[in-house]
Amino acid sequence: MDNVLKGLKPEAVFEYFETLTRIPRESGNEEAVAVYLENFGTSLGFDVIRDSVNNVIITKPASAGYENAPTVILQGHTDMVCVKNNDLTFDFDKEPIPIVVDGDFIKTKGTTLGADNGIAVAMAMAILSSTELKHPRLTALFTTSEETGMDGVMGLDPKDIKGDILINLDSEEEGVLLASCAGGVNNITEIETTPTKNEYDAAFRLVIQGLSGGHSGIEIGKNRANAIKLLGRTISIMKGHFDFSLFEVGGGEKMNAIAKRAEMKFVLKNRDVMLMEDLIPSIESTFKAEFEISDPCISLVLEEIDDPSDVFSAKDTKTIEMLLRLTPFGVQTMSAGIPGLVESSSNLGVLEQKDGKIKLTNAIRSSVRSLKEAMNEQMALICEAVGGKNTLTSDYPEWSFKVDSPVRELMKTVYMDMYQKELQVDAIHAGLECGFLKEKVGDIDMVSLGPNMYDVHTPFEHISISSTERVYTFLCEVLSRMK
Repeated sequence: MDNVLKGLKPEAVFEYFETLTRIPRESGNEEAVAVYLENFGTSLGFDVIRDSVNNVIITKPASAGYENAPTVILQGHTDMVCVKNNDLTFDFDKEPIPIVVDGDFIKTKGTTLGADNGIAVAMAMAILSSTELKHPRLTALFTTSEETGMDGVMGLDPKDIKGDILINLDSEEEGVLLASCAGGVNNITEIETTPTKNEYDAAFRLVIQGLSGGHSGIEIGKNRANAIKLLGRTISIMKGHFDFSLFEVGGGEKMNAIAKRAEMKFVLKNRDVMLMEDLIPSIESTFKAEFEISDPCISLVLEEIDDPSDVFSAKDTKTIEMLLRLTPFGVQTMSAGIPGLVESSSNLGVLEQKDGKIKLTNAIRSSVRSLKEAMNEQMALICEAVGGKNTLTSDYPEWSFKVDSPVRELMKTVYMDMYQKELQVDAIHAGLECGFLKEKVGDIDMVSLGPNMYDVHTPFEHISISSTERVYTFLCEVLSRMK
């Protein structure tokens, strides 16, 4: 197999990263990468723990002269969001990620890259394998299923991990040191559907596509369209012009990604077909005008299909419309203390139909716990109003700002020394594992950093090569100054 990243610096980082792109590691399918990391740590002669949920913990002794320095935990997650272009045939469980180098960036050919958070794993592995770097005692913690609910860190046994400082490597902007993050929860709504005999004589499939999508934390404030929400509006607009019934709906791929595609199948009377075909381009024009800057490639594609024998009842069609319209999407509140920071948000990430049920998965985030609870209460009321069932899963805590942070101050000093500019300290609206780790290992000193990454959770994900080198060099220098 070609070594696409051979020769890129830091060589060890990109060598390990390329190996990771050849190992299946979609959330929930991390056994192969856990075995790889376990063997890696064992081959170096270090203490290795692989736990029941495939978290891997590798401990490297301190360099000579660093025995009394604080123990540092380097942390990242092994899983990745697996999303591809709709027209691409690709199996994430069997095929290596099709990586390419384009100038200063590592990209792919139509899939997510997995730099979120494979680059963290690769950097930690490079540090563990280095025989030249001077550092305190290190514990590398590689967690699983971060992208789907942080199951790995939730299943972590506190007795397996000890340290004084934790450096999370799951950030995506060079020069920005994170010191706080939002908490979140998956809010799930389900409704039962009742099939009824199809009384109509024409059937169509409508696809809303071409949207940018993106990370539901990082990109939620960029006014990108959500295909599932647009589907709800389309249903409402059509209802105002002619009668029809749905019989199939779906949209989105991951709860933590903004839905870039959605579709519905519906039936109507032949006499209304021409009216409907004239209306769809008008709806498309409306959406394109509204999102002219943030999502200019929206398109609505219509095709005639075979008539089904059964469809949703009129009541079910109305209920689906109400849920898609009433479920909140986007920024809900902005931080009053940190300019430009999204404080609370809601992302309707997945719409699916299975076994006679319609299921909506909504990712709710907030750095204020009471606001997260208030949004959950709002969804519960919406669900009650339409006669559905509302449940919460994968609830994770926020990571609050720590006023006294020696590692943060050290990093600010090192960054100024290396790059003659200030290291920005900030908070992020995305969820990091630091909240759970605070509960697991105690209120220790924590920060988060990482290289420049773009369009994560989309097939356009890419990472800067030069930024990765600078961040890695910076991290190594920080560790060397912890004597």
